[in-house]
Amino acid sequence: MARQDQSVLAEILTPEDRAIESVVARFQRVAGAVTRVARTLSGREDLRVVLGSSSRASRREVVVDPGIFQAAYGRRAPVTPEETALASALHEVVHLVSSDFDERRPFPRAWLSGPALDGGRPFLNAPAEVIEEAEAAAAEAAEERAEETTLLEALAHAGGPPAEALFFALEDARQERRGMASYPGARSVLEDLYRAALPDALRRSGPLARFAVMCFMAVGGYLETDDARPPGARSAAAWRDAASVLEEAAAADGPWETAGLALKLLAVARFHGLLSEGRATESGDRQAREEAEKEAVEAGLDRVRLFSPVVFDAERYREVRRSPQQASGQSGDPGGGEEAAGEGADQLLRISQAPVVYLPTGQSGKLAVGRAPEAFRRFARPGRAALLEAAAEWKVDQRLVSGELYPLFAANQRRGLQSGFDAGDFSPHAALLLGAGLYERMYERRSISTRRSYAVSVLVDGSASMLQPRRLAAPGDRRPWGLAAAMLGAWTLAALCSELRVDFELALFNRGFAARAGDTEWTYTRRRTAAVSELRRARGEAADRLTSTVNHYLLSGFGEPWRRSEDILAGLFWAAAEAADAGREARRAPRQAPPVSMFEKAANVDEFNLIYAAERMASHGAQVRVMVVLADGMTRGSMEALVRSVEEVDGRGVTVLGIGVGDDTVVSAYRRHQVVTRPDELARSMVAGVGMALRRGLAMYGLDTWWGRAGRQAKSQSARPPHSARPGRAAEHLERRIA
Repeated sequence: MARQDQSVLAEILTPEDRAIESVVARFQRVAGAVTRVARTLSGREDLRVVLGSSSRASRREVVVDPGIFQAAYGRRAPVTPEETALASALHEVVHLVSSDFDERRPFPRAWLSGPALDGGRPFLNAPAEVIEEAEAAAAEAAEERAEETTLLEALAHAGGPPAEALFFALEDARQERRGMASYPGARSVLEDLYRAALPDALRRSGPLARFAVMCFMAVGGYLETDDARPPGARSAAAWRDAASVLEEAAAADGPWETAGLALKLLAVARFHGLLSEGRATESGDRQAREEAEKEAVEAGLDRVRLFSPVVFDAERYREVRRSPQQASGQSGDPGGGEEAAGEGADQLLRISQAPVVYLPTGQSGKLAVGRAPEAFRRFARPGRAALLEAAAEWKVDQRLVSGELYPLFAANQRRGLQSGFDAGDFSPHAALLLGAGLYERMYERRSISTRRSYAVSVLVDGSASMLQPRRLAAPGDRRPWGLAAAMLGAWTLAALCSELRVDFELALFNRGFAARAGDTEWTYTRRRTAAVSELRRARGEAADRLTSTVNHYLLSGFGEPWRRSEDILAGLFWAAAEAADAGREARRAPRQAPPVSMFEKAANVDEFNLIYAAERMASHGAQVRVMVVLADGMTRGSMEALVRSVEEVDGRGVTVLGIGVGDDTVVSAYRRHQVVTRPDELARSMVAGVGMALRRGLAMYGLDTWWGRAGRQAKSQSARPPHSARPGRAAEHLERRIA
């Protein structure tokens, strides 16, 4: 068993916990504290901290790549995921806010005033005449650069790639020491991470890298120079000679001072043979050698420190310091930060904030929950006309359905008796009660209402397969009636529940890129394309998982007036019944049309939607609960998980009815099920299922009434359509309701 100081978070966390959306969720929990730290360090109260596919920094905002946090979970240290999330977030923000190396200053002559050679490269033990010649050349170069030198340009001229690597190591440590001084808890997490990684880094590094790693640890305050030394005689000797320089670096006021001290440390390393000396005539070999020395230093440091691109090297620094506005082509636009974050980052945020649904099998997953797009109201007028035609054709009469089910609702809601006597019965002691004047009080007790509350929830498969043409009654007549019939059935149930003041909820479920309530076809398709492209660049193979989510769209929720959602449902009906026309309209006017492209896949995971809907019903508190699930195929999750989910929801007292549209999968998954092959069967099956649930509600309370007995007698005939030969009256009544 690994020791505590060698524990790996990747071994403790499940794959779901290590996924990028879980990492972002942890960041979101500490985002407020991280933003306050960033504002304190920068002195700007309007500074924003947002997530993006790559780190960026500007005066207005900093954009943080969440992949940096994710990489921290592979480190060995006795820390928790929450501690790592906070420490790594603070670490990245401190560096993004504090790193500004673009200030232009005169070239510091002190960097070249000592022994120098080869265009200003410091060295020791050179002949006097060579030193004089080099100093003269350096003075001339300093005059040329007096008004045009940035820190990184000056450092490249004075020390080359090894000096750059040492500078970024020292500046990384200095910023952490100063920026996180007020947050000892987060600093202690970094210390645990660094100290746990130090032995392995020293063992696997060469002399120069060992020296650089120890310098980083000392300047950051993670170890004392007197208490430790690097292995190897040359590294240890250089470490001793560098003690005073490291103390100055820890107390340095800014990056220019740090750069000068990095050059001194480079001279110490060269003096002790950690760097090999180069000659001016070996410029090609020298360049390759110095790049190799830089890479060796960076490799050793990366085994210890947390990666932060802004303090890694000059190339990454320049990339990060491109402002978000420049990156998005919105230079000068105050709102450019939203553009900089990108659709990929926005999708990550949405998934991280999505509820986690736990299945009875122990599995869990994210469910993207949102409102159905409001733009479907644009199709409301043709949708209402299409509803009238379909009601007449499929013989669905709202009024007659209400008349059939009303006694069952009334029976469930009738007054109960709290005195112990049956309704209408007289107590054998009635004379005594009347004489004592107590009968009126008993009558009042008997009149206390015990109305039962109940809720109806309808889940409709919203995948593209529900829009596929299906055979109708007439041979050769094929139309896309699956989703349309479901919408008509949902309309019928919703109107019925609205009349009887029964709480009703309707939701669509599918899998794909999640639409927003304000989406049109234009915004939806462009958001999807941008998010997929950005996430593929940043997350590789994980992009498909991040952009194809399990979605739950609420059309109408419990406690909401049904009238608010009628237009949306009418528009959805038209989009389903006339899919070709809806597609043409979306192509003709994509900026106004609803996002018909959201029905893109037939890859639902039914069980997550089922459990989520059941949890909403449980929080509603209704006594009699009915759930109707309508789908046209097998779940793309696990059939075992779906069966277990149905059993658990049914065990909670919810009557669950599965209706299969031309598919008998529901027979295996749902104890109460029906399979329909014609649109006129679908709405009546949904109504019959609600009637069955109401009778079950009566039976749960031991009420053997005439409607209960009638229900048992008619159980075998429940699929037969009531008043199916009266399409004219159905259309006439529905027209009055729609109007």
